Amino acid sequence: MKFKLLFKCMICLCFMLTMLGNQALAAEVKVMISAGFYGVYEQLAPAFERSSGYKLITTRGPSVGDSPEAIPTRLMQGQQADVVILDGESAESLGKRGLVRSDSITTLALSQIGAAVKLNAPKPDISTVDAFRQTLLSAKSIAYSDSGSGTYIANTMFNKLGILDQVRGKSIKVRGPPSGEAVAAVVARGEAEIGFQQVSEIIHTPGITYLGPIPKELQPGFSFSGAITSNATQTQGAAALIRFLSDPSVSEVVVKTGLIPVTRTK
Repeated sequence: MKFKLLFKCMICLCFMLTMLGNQALAAEVKVMISAGFYGVYEQLAPAFERSSGYKLITTRGPSVGDSPEAIPTRLMQGQQADVVILDGESAESLGKRGLVRSDSITTLALSQIGAAVKLNAPKPDISTVDAFRQTLLSAKSIAYSDSGSGTYIANTMFNKLGILDQVRGKSIKVRGPPSGEAVAAVVARGEAEIGFQQVSEIIHTPGITYLGPIPKELQPGFSFSGAITSNATQTQGAAALIRFLSDPSVSEVVVKTGLIPVTRTK
């Protein structure tokens, strides 16, 4: 009996050591990701880890901007990552600077800028360019992000509408995750009358009314892309993650998070 008990204990011990060994051998893929695609990534990451055997180590930060948390800033400072997932234009810029492999840049989803007001607040008209311009002029305060959409709004859209001088003093730039928050959260607290950000970052925030996308004539044609960094140590895992996130089978998740799937030609 003692021999059988000892034998069973040895079997259990071997099993536990094998499991621990497998966990220890799981290669880590380091990911830097901005907020716009994070909703998709957060839902799909567990499935990727289960199917691939890789463990994802995630760092969040904006695609652009002067924040020390911004992905370009992190890479320029030498912080190591295998994959970046961020605004498509920013990915191309990183490629030109040699921080990511240009031939690895893959569009994962298309995106639009949307608008929100506080829950139960009057709904302003943003259906046409003229109505949208008047809404901005009438608003007491306007919030936008410190990432790609906010940079476009502050540096391009206000000028395109010819209202930069009128709205500059009532505009608020909101620092995003990880140390900050979504623009819609500021709107929900009543700290800004109207806010703008990528649709995927707005629609699931409690306490707001989503007004819809801004007029198509003013949409900048945003996208989110994945790319392998130039200092990647897990290139195979990085490539596998990009393939997984760009596969047509994940389109339903992409749509539910407020993004637009990419139509790929064979």
